[in-house]
Amino acid sequence: MDFGNSTFEQHYRCYPVSFIDKAHLDKGDKVIMPVSALCRLAYLNIEYPMLFELTNATAGRVSHCGVLEFIADEGMIYLPYWMMQNMHLEEGDIVLVKSASLAKATYVKLQPHTLDFLNISNPKAVLETTLRNYSCLTVGDTIMVPYNNKDYYINIVETKPSRAVSIIETDCEVDFAPPLDYKEIEKPAPSLLSNKKRKVEEELPRKAEFIPFRGSAMRLDGKPAAVPGSVKKHHSDVGCETVASKSPSSTLSQRGRKLVFGSNGNRSQDETAKVAMKNSQERGKEKEPTQAFTGKKYSLI
Repeated sequence: MDFGNSTFEQHYRCYPVSFIDKAHLDKGDKVIMPVSALCRLAYLNIEYPMLFELTNATAGRVSHCGVLEFIADEGMIYLPYWMMQNMHLEEGDIVLVKSASLAKATYVKLQPHTLDFLNISNPKAVLETTLRNYSCLTVGDTIMVPYNNKDYYINIVETKPSRAVSIIETDCEVDFAPPLDYKEIEKPAPSLLSNKKRKVEEELPRKAEFIPFRGSAMRLDGKPAAVPGSVKKHHSDVGCETVASKSPSSTLSQRGRKLVFGSNGNRSQDETAKVAMKNSQERGKEKEPTQAFTGKKYSLI
């Protein structure tokens, strides 16, 4: 230990806190240091709360922590097990402990390892309760959040204003990155969709084409009808008229722009002329039109 320097710096052999029956410290970032460290820190007038930088030179890993007690044996330091895993430390490895002064956090970005953490009833409250046991956060660390007999691991992705910040008595913004096991739903390419739609349309049954006038023919006199001829549709000055085939066996014929049905279709031209003359005489006998207001007039005087 260098007493001529104003910064505390010492090498210790590290062991997990479970070796001294303090497994509950695994829920935070507090360490146990020897009494000699307290004497040195008091001599240097280190500011409170005491924060330390831990360095594993062999693996090139750096983290930060706070201290809870000074009851460890000389030359030893007890760390939370998750912290030893982050720093790639084994039992009995050498770790460099150095005093540090960290700025208060203004922003923290976290990334859960699994979606299960986001599915708990109130992840924000659980996280706030857990972080009360932490003094600082370092980018690259993975902290453990115990809840309901299950351990959830969360990566420290980003911190502001620096890569290591203090979270003691501070209000900061917390953001979440997508969990490590989160997978986005991949949308099929547009070409695949169009091909699939075209294939489905081809498999659908096609509707039968509509053909008009496909019914069977019937005679008005009840006799069997001959095979109907072709039906033609044409326009005239009066409107559209449907004209049947002009064969002798047809039950529908046209006489003087009139339709004649049944046995009358075989009438001679003379009989047809007589009927037309009779109709014209009947029209001549129509009554004269009534004239209004042709009665007598009277005076009230």
